[in-house]
Amino acid sequence: MKKLANQFYEIAALYPNKIAIWCDDKTITYKELADLVSQYSNYLLKNGVAYRDHIGIPMNNSIESVALILTAANLGVGLVPINPTLPIDAIKTAFAFGNVKHLIARRIFFEQCDKLGGLNINGIKFCLDGEYDGTLPLADAKKMSTKRPILEEVSGDETLILTMTSGSTGSPKPIDLTQNNKYQRAMAHINLYNITKDDNVLAATPLYHSLAERLVLIPLLIGGTSVLLPRFTPHIWLNCVKNLQVTFTIAVSTQLSQIAELLSSPFIPELESLRCVVSSSALLEPHVKTELIEKLKCEFHEMYGTSEISTATSINFKESLNKKQSVGRPIPEADIRIIKDNGELASNYEIGEIACKTSLLCNGYYGMSEVFNDALQDGYFKTGDLGYIDEDGFLYFVGRKKELIITGGINVYPSDIEKCVLKLPEVSECAAFAYPDERLGEVVALAVVTKPNCKLTKRAIQIQCARNLADFQQPHKIFFVDELPKNAMGKLMKFKLMEYVRLHCLDE
Repeated sequence: MKKLANQFYEIAALYPNKIAIWCDDKTITYKELADLVSQYSNYLLKNGVAYRDHIGIPMNNSIESVALILTAANLGVGLVPINPTLPIDAIKTAFAFGNVKHLIARRIFFEQCDKLGGLNINGIKFCLDGEYDGTLPLADAKKMSTKRPILEEVSGDETLILTMTSGSTGSPKPIDLTQNNKYQRAMAHINLYNITKDDNVLAATPLYHSLAERLVLIPLLIGGTSVLLPRFTPHIWLNCVKNLQVTFTIAVSTQLSQIAELLSSPFIPELESLRCVVSSSALLEPHVKTELIEKLKCEFHEMYGTSEISTATSINFKESLNKKQSVGRPIPEADIRIIKDNGELASNYEIGEIACKTSLLCNGYYGMSEVFNDALQDGYFKTGDLGYIDEDGFLYFVGRKKELIITGGINVYPSDIEKCVLKLPEVSECAAFAYPDERLGEVVALAVVTKPNCKLTKRAIQIQCARNLADFQQPHKIFFVDELPKNAMGKLMKFKLMEYVRLHCLDE
């Protein structure tokens, strides 16, 4: 297997004058990017960053951030990218779990940290944008040689990225992604979606998440162009696709839902360049899929995966329109099975935990090998997601195992309630969750967001549920809220719903 940095430098030598990255109206050619990676590498080595050190980085979407990922690969160094807007205590926790020694950040980050007591960083601190007391300016790297430093000990099995799970507790699990992991995952997607050097690949999610990292690396390993959005709005996304002739992207479902709402507008530009769009992160509503398939006029796929296993299944809806509720069949690198609570394999259509054996599996949870091994059964990683497989081998996602509602000893799947309530024309979003109850242990609760200028009563929701759901599925608590709690990827954080409705409930 090729080393990630080696592959990039080979491609840069083949296409030196081609645009490697576009971001926020700035571009960099392959030669310029290779030179920058070499300068960063020489600068970090000169100032004491050593093989297998870990560097914390509050990461923004920028050309410099991509260059630093490639620099880390070149030096055999690990990056711990985090959301810059996280509370200081959460950042300290992430850096502690990630064994961070050095720090690369912007001045505003250092200023905010110093006001709040600082971070416990024992190594070197580098300032990305200018100078700050106690830091070294990363801009000085431009004074370094553009000759690539090569460390013979770099093998590819070093940690490249430690990405933190967004679990329901205060203790994150650092997902250890080696260079080999990142390289194999990129190549698997290149093969799966027939990506070539002629593609302009759009990344529109935060770079501290594995999806955007994969999307920016894919074109750089084959000679394509990486299009990196500094921030997302549906208007910015659509204009970017039009103006930069984007051909391929993987987008999270919340983004695609917003994009679908705009596609009926007469002012939306024609998106003639797109050849393939893939939806990820969460299930799209059937009407949204239909809208996107009709309006985008390109191959439209949906995939299922987790940060631990990467993509595990994929479906092309133009080829499998009768399977619109499915997330597809396993990709060539993966095998899926459904495991029941007693550890036995489930039959077709029987709901259980989704488990995956894949060559794209991460290297484990950094510093938490026992926790990771507990999630393995016969080499299959138990995802914590619930689903079932039909007679044709298509996987159907039902929900998170931890989000299962057990009321009076009966299992209730939140997705069943949510699908029912979303059929009401006044409902924009909703989420079913468990609410403590003295008699039944827990009951079904529902958080509802209505569409603008729409009125909806609790009684109307109860009637809809009574007509379409079983008695044990009926919501006992209904909360109206302005919005649902989501993370930076637009993913619903159900573990925060209980606290959220108590603070933000408009009605019950």
